[in-house]
Parts: sequence; C-alpha cells; structure tokens
Amino acid sequence: MPASNPITGAPNGVSMRPIPVRRAWKNGGISFALLTTCLALVACATKPLVPYTTDTPPLALVPASEAGVQDKRARFREIYCAVLEAHGPALPDYRACEDALTRVGTEPAGSGASVDLGQSRRHLIAAVVPGIGYDCFKPWLNSPGTVTKQLQQFGYDGVMLDVDGLSSSTHNAHQIRDAIMAMQLSAGAAQLVLVGYSKGVADILEAVVAYPEIRSRVAAVVSAAGAVGGSPLANDAEQYQADMLRHFPGATCTSGDGGAVQSLRPATRKAWMAQNPLPNELRYYSLVTFPQPERISSILKSSYDKLSRVDARNDSQVIFYDQVVPGSALLGYVNADHWALAVPVARTHTMIGSLFVTQNAYPREALTEAILRFVEEDLATSGK
Repeated sequence: MPASNPITGAPNGVSMRPIPVRRAWKNGGISFALLTTCLALVACATKPLVPYTTDTPPLALVPASEAGVQDKRARFREIYCAVLEAHGPALPDYRACEDALTRVGTEPAGSGASVDLGQSRRHLIAAVVPGIGYDCFKPWLNSPGTVTKQLQQFGYDGVMLDVDGLSSSTHNAHQIRDAIMAMQLSAGAAQLVLVGYSKGVADILEAVVAYPEIRSRVAAVVSAAGAVGGSPLANDAEQYQADMLRHFPGATCTSGDGGAVQSLRPATRKAWMAQNPLPNELRYYSLVTFPQPERISSILKSSYDKLSRVDARNDSQVIFYDQVVPGSALLGYVNADHWALAVPVARTHTMIGSLFVTQNAYPREALTEAILRFVEEDLATSGK
C-alpha cells in the first residue's frame, strides 16, 4: 500500500478533488466526509504494534506510585449503574451498565454503599470545554441539549464554554478564564466542574495554572477522553488541514491563532505538564475511553488502526493512558469510541449514523449525571 496523507487517507501524490460547499450542504454524506477529513486523522490500516487487550494494569504507563492516581472505578461504577438503572431506560441510547463500562485489569470490588439519587445539595455545574474544531461544526451538529435538561431535573446544571476550535490551548485558556469570571455563581462553595473533552482538557489545565483567580470558583476538573498527553496522530497533522473545518457547511469559525494541532502533539503536552505543576487545591478526575474494538465506528477504524501502531488500546484518537491527569482519581474506562462519548452525530443525522458513525450511540445523559453525583459525593467525603 502506498504511503498516504495522514489526514485525508489519500495516497501521497493523488489530489483530492474539492467538494463545493453548496453540494456538501445538500448531501449529508459528503458534508460529513469533510468533518472526518479534518478530525479523524485517518490513514491506511496497519497491524497493531501492541495487541488489544483489557488484561492489563488499569494504570499502565501511568503508575499510581509515580503519578499519584487513585483508582476510584469501583465507586463510580456503583453510582453510574444506579443512575442507569433508575433513569437510563427512559433516556436515549440506553445500555446496561456492564456494556457501558470496560473492565480493565483487576477492578476493585464496590463498597455496597447506597447511592443518593435525589436533588443535588451543592448544585454543581458541568462547564464543558469541547475539542478541536467544535465551533466550526456546532451549527451542523445541532445538538439537542438533552444532557443539560437531564441535569437540571436534579439540581445540577450544564453549560458549554465557547473557545476557539482552531486556536492553541494557551489562547483558549484565556477565553476560559474570561468566561468563568463573567459567570454569576452562588456565593459560598465552588460550583463549577470543568469537563474537558479531548483537547478541551488541555485548554482547562492551562487555564487553572495560568489564572489563579478562577480556582475559587472551580470545584473540580474532569478529563473526559481528554488529550492530557496529546495524541500521536497530531504528529503527522498540520494546522492547514484542521483549517479545512472553516469551510464546513454553516461554519462561522476562524483560524484563531492557528495553534490547535501544535497543542495536541505529545511533545508539546508532555513538556507543558513537566513545566507546570497543577494547583493542588483543586480535585482532578479522569474518565477514559477504552472501547472494545467492535465499538469503534466504521468511519473511525482507519484512525484507530493507525494509532494502534503505537498502542491498540485507543479510542480512535487518543491512547488510553494519555487521557489520565497525573494526581487524579480514575473514574472508569468507558466502552465507547472518541466521538461516541461526547459528539451525538447519529442522533441528529440518522443516515450518517447508519452509514458511517455506526457506534455513536451512548447514554451520555446518564453518564454526565453520574459524573456530577460522584464528584459531589467525593468532595463531601474529602471535605472540599
């Protein structure tokens, strides 16, 4: 097989015929191809260097003794299972708990303690920072907002923080700072749970380090399929390829400072982590996507295979150990690919879902509720 472009998947030297925006808008499959061209980072399939297996230490390459990671999977499983049992069947994309989470290595036994499914006492707010390019395809995605509606039923809330999808984490950190400082929050205990999806967690970590004034408003930071250690896929990508998202149907995004791809490179992220200790007054949590191979959507299999040249234990965009914040509490391993965790393509574009994003269904409403319930309980136990 000839060498291929790491973004488009086309053999090097073969031109890609441009697709008129008007035709892309009319044809869902073609318009979606533009999204996958820019985000999936696809390439020719290759044999994994590390075979897929869940029979591995739960914190492989991120030893608890070195990174201070606490294994909280047992209690999170109890809470998530309770939420799924109580609320899941009435919500979209219901899954049984055993299928919703992947068991990796030896998972500790649960405590058996009861799970409070009542109203939130602390009224936590999930403030989500999305991944690369989200502001470009957000109008097309037209997400229904059902996660926030679910949270509000129980005294929680959810908001999306607007950041530049094509800018660096340093640039976006300042935007996060400004958004947090502008919020009207209740006096007293911190309410914000900053949830970073994909590149969003890098933006958040830079924000809490660079702007200490926001820390009193932040209860916790959650990495959700976060690119804490970057992604090897970004090593072969260039910013101009990500900039193609500016031509996505309905997009109004700009190139920003043009640093998004650079921010995702492993060398960039690891150097930043080494030079910037995280504030110890905040609590950190990691939710890792570690799907069974059959849970990878067909359109993402090429990027999954490419990343498998490094390690087959990936979600099609990020290797599982690169999603863990040092010093965090590990919540669990989610049996979903990178998009299924947070980008509900199949719900609003059913034809694309049936043809391309074939494993996009996931109970995100129940998952988000479980995250906030776990964080609230953990903060109360720790006295934070």
